Amino acid sequence: MLLWQSRQHRLALARRIDDVTQRAVERLGVPAESQFVPAGGLQLHAVVAGPEEGPLAVLLHGFPDCWYGWRRQIPTLAAAGYRVVVPDQRGYNLSDKPEGVSPYGLDLLTGDVMEVIRTSGREQAVVVGHDWGGMVAWRLAMDYPQAVDRLVILNAPHPRAMARELKNNPVQQRRSWYMRFFQFPWLPEALLTFSPQTTARLIFQRLAVRKDAFSSEDLEVHAAALAQPGAMTAMIHWYRAAVRHPPARRTQDITLPVLVLWGEEDPALGKELTDGLEAWVSNLRLHYISNCGHWVQSEAVEEVNSRMLAFFHETA
Repeated sequence: MLLWQSRQHRLALARRIDDVTQRAVERLGVPAESQFVPAGGLQLHAVVAGPEEGPLAVLLHGFPDCWYGWRRQIPTLAAAGYRVVVPDQRGYNLSDKPEGVSPYGLDLLTGDVMEVIRTSGREQAVVVGHDWGGMVAWRLAMDYPQAVDRLVILNAPHPRAMARELKNNPVQQRRSWYMRFFQFPWLPEALLTFSPQTTARLIFQRLAVRKDAFSSEDLEVHAAALAQPGAMTAMIHWYRAAVRHPPARRTQDITLPVLVLWGEEDPALGKELTDGLEAWVSNLRLHYISNCGHWVQSEAVEEVNSRMLAFFHETA
């Protein structure tokens, strides 16, 4: 009887998440599809919009986000003629969730993005990344520069800057307490999945300065993604893999065009993380957004979208 209830609960949850996803796609206001794409032997869920023949834009979310974190960029980019592909990265929301820590190393995560680009019938894309998605995007530009036309980073530290600040900056060390906490087994995911609705409110609203950035409908979508069986463990495995399975390649300087947009009042990632980027990124544009927290693409929509499009349209 308990097994039957558990199976029924899982089926009901799956139907609810599918319904929430479909309604969220419909609210984008532009023609868009929810589909699955192969990557690294897995199936990644993605939302796709914009003309098929348009230049490819791949948007990469962070923790504990999903494709929906780009809901306010997808329509703008699609209207500008881009073929927009926004995956749930491996372990998140509707994408496959391989077991164990090793499948979440950065080398595999960047490989997923390469597969998304190839599956889209392209050799190159403009790549936009926020938070952990930005970390993947930094590595992608280092390891596969031929696949990245232009790179946009939103509140995601360059790996050398992050290593420097974690070593030398006590303020950033305190801000990054959760990275150490996530190394413990089972406890972090148990706490964060006890009430997905509460977790969504705490993380998305607490890290935002502009509190109107997330509506109740937005939080419902995020809570549904957090409630996916195995998702929270998989998300936290990204942090565990960063310690146990670091990238095989050394960090490289980046010469392709890069735009960094940084919410100045991010409680998790300090502005100091942008200091000295010019030493590693030779073709850099850096813009700070005031009165803005961690969720810059949701808090400063117009500024992010306008600066991103202007950057894409710059002549080389």
